[in-house]
Amino acid sequence: MSTLLVSDRRIGGTGLATVLGSWRRPGPAYAALADAVRRAVLAGDLPLATRVPGERELATALGVSRTTTSGAYGLLRDEGYLVSRQGSGTVTALPEDRARAGDALPLHRPLAADGVVDLTIAACPAPRELHDAARRAVDALPRHAGHGYAPLGLDVLRAAIADRYTARGTPTTPDQVLVTTGAQHAIALLVRTHAGPGDRVVVEQPTYPHAIDAARAAGARPVPVPTGRDGTDLDLLESTVRQVAPRLVYLVPDHHNPTGATMSAEGRERVRALARRTGTVVAGDEVLTDLTLAGPEPASWSGDGRAARVVAIGSMSKSHWGGLRVGWLRGPADLVARLALARRSADLGTAVLDQLVAVELLRLGDGPLADRRDRLRAGRDLLARLLAERLPAWRFAVPRGGQALWVDLGAPVSSALSALALAHGVRVAPGPAFGVDGGLEDRLRLPFTVEPDELRRAVDGLALAWAALGAPGQGDAAPVAGGLPGATAGLV
Repeated sequence: MSTLLVSDRRIGGTGLATVLGSWRRPGPAYAALADAVRRAVLAGDLPLATRVPGERELATALGVSRTTTSGAYGLLRDEGYLVSRQGSGTVTALPEDRARAGDALPLHRPLAADGVVDLTIAACPAPRELHDAARRAVDALPRHAGHGYAPLGLDVLRAAIADRYTARGTPTTPDQVLVTTGAQHAIALLVRTHAGPGDRVVVEQPTYPHAIDAARAAGARPVPVPTGRDGTDLDLLESTVRQVAPRLVYLVPDHHNPTGATMSAEGRERVRALARRTGTVVAGDEVLTDLTLAGPEPASWSGDGRAARVVAIGSMSKSHWGGLRVGWLRGPADLVARLALARRSADLGTAVLDQLVAVELLRLGDGPLADRRDRLRAGRDLLARLLAERLPAWRFAVPRGGQALWVDLGAPVSSALSALALAHGVRVAPGPAFGVDGGLEDRLRLPFTVEPDELRRAVDGLALAWAALGAPGQGDAAPVAGGLPGATAGLV
């Protein structure tokens, strides 16, 4: 038995051939083709509930006999990775046991016990400037006390955020900014306002797990579009938007969580054009934008700011401190006003003192950010070196920004590895935690935000867990190379 979802879309023979890449290997061709399709499903490159091309169409696209495609499809049906229904064609699926395992994987567990390195949360400690910023905020509090309710956010903070966007090339006025209680609040508010039961919300696969949670909490159905070292598959994004008519699209364009990829300037313009053409609201999560560790800072997600259906989400949590629950949403003034009204059912405004602390930190400009980037750069390089030494079979790209490596384990064992790792003193989030439908079992996210000694202990624990697992694929060592995913020298 397999998990079968209602099919929203179809991939053609040429498209599937592109996804599979160089799939041929020694042995029966049908088995090699089945292996390639299976890997694509587990990695999320071929989303669940996607209608695959017919056997004849795929055979033509791949330049093989129909016997090969028929044999591959037959094997995949027997395993549960393809399911055929009369009138619906053949769609991708997961075997029932694997689907259940993916659904049962919580990302956040109880706080780590002594001696356990917790890598489930990618977050740095507070900057040294926080204490003085908090003291100045307390001194400023009498000028902003009043009744304490500000559903849109304090004027002084909205102006500071607007100035940041303007400086990045997106002219912004304070009435285009809504202050929220963290970026997650902004995501949930945006989803709840635009989508309800049965509506589609398009997300990347993999993506930030709590964006998926927000869609499901609203009763909406998240529809995945693959993303990887080269960024989001924009062709498939466009076709998905055309086919499923989503109420909202949620993307992470900068130093993507978890893959680390950054969307090109051309890609951003293409997405903005898609929003204008279809009338679909497209949200770009920019919480990691300030954490560029190499090369230029990414272009502003909102461009010149004139795309009425494009929304940007930001936060203080990754750039400064997770305990400072201040986020924001930048969009058209009428949307900002509507969201401020919608929030009243659950939230009457972000804490005033927290907002004033955010103002003081933003006034410091790049100072706290420079220290944070130095820390992350050192952690990234250390983790890459440790993995090359202790776990050379694992493959990954060294990202030019963000907080984590997205590792290809070479085998669908992420959940098993995460369970074993805890017994060896390290807690990690398995790949399925970042997907819509239980795939991504060959991937693992490893943040480099903890102290160097903890990072060393974490890799030691992972190496022991990998050995206990039987170390599948350990024979092929993969060197670590620098660079942006999708650029020269990057490895997946």
